[in-house]
Amino acid sequence: MTPGTPLPVAPPGAAPSAPALHGDYRRLRELCPVLNLRLIEDAEPGPAVAERAPATSEPAPAAADGWYSGAELATDARALAAALAGEEERIAAEHGRAPRPHVTASRLLHHYVWSACLLIAGPWHLARRVPLVDPADLWLHAPTGDLALRPRGHVTRPGDDELRAELRAAVVAHVEPVLAAFAAPTRRRDRALWGMVTDDLASAVWYLGRMLGREGAAVAAAGALLPGGTLPLPGAADFRRLRTPDGRDHPTRTRLGCCLYYAVKPEAQACITCPRTTDEQRLQRF
Repeated sequence: MTPGTPLPVAPPGAAPSAPALHGDYRRLRELCPVLNLRLIEDAEPGPAVAERAPATSEPAPAAADGWYSGAELATDARALAAALAGEEERIAAEHGRAPRPHVTASRLLHHYVWSACLLIAGPWHLARRVPLVDPADLWLHAPTGDLALRPRGHVTRPGDDELRAELRAAVVAHVEPVLAAFAAPTRRRDRALWGMVTDDLASAVWYLGRMLGREGAAVAAAGALLPGGTLPLPGAADFRRLRTPDGRDHPTRTRLGCCLYYAVKPEAQACITCPRTTDEQRLQRF
């Protein structure tokens, strides 16, 4: 991986989180039906976890109350193995078969990264606040994929470009240690891993815009946030529009990498933003 990027330290101009961020996250939960999120108050202990033996290289099954923080996924082989086992069980239950291990790992990483991007970019898009989310403050529930978050500080800036830079830095700092842990099980190298982050950040902003009924504004925001040349994020949002015969324009983009959903459900069509989906196919589906 690239040299570690420290989590942004709350600089002058940073503010404490509650109640502002809690309000943002409650609204985000209402807007985004796919976001199964529990909010943890400052004084509240983290979500309960089953007792675990000291970290070893031996895999551990996902416990019934198996909550693992992003920091644990990044540093504890048993926590990562438990989370991967939970993802495999969910996929097998839904689709009738377990995928190959690297597919399971890619799908779990995509879920975590997309969710983290939504949780960091959501308050930015809703209220011009950039949360500083430490991986120790975001938990994944291995059996269900649900999330828990303890909001802390956030950053505000008067200028749009400055605030976008803060957002990119916050996302990079949060996901970098998690990407390093997932590199081997996903069989992905740096560029592919950071391409997933770029795709998921663009997708999260786009999704929130659709939920708000302001898709055009979200597409523009994602394009300004990800113009390209903002390493380690290797690409741009690069939205474009396709016009259907009825005269309607539809925003679309092509992902930098494949999310491997087709490997989980081969009978399904490829995702509409997949590199394998042509514009002609997209127009038919629009």
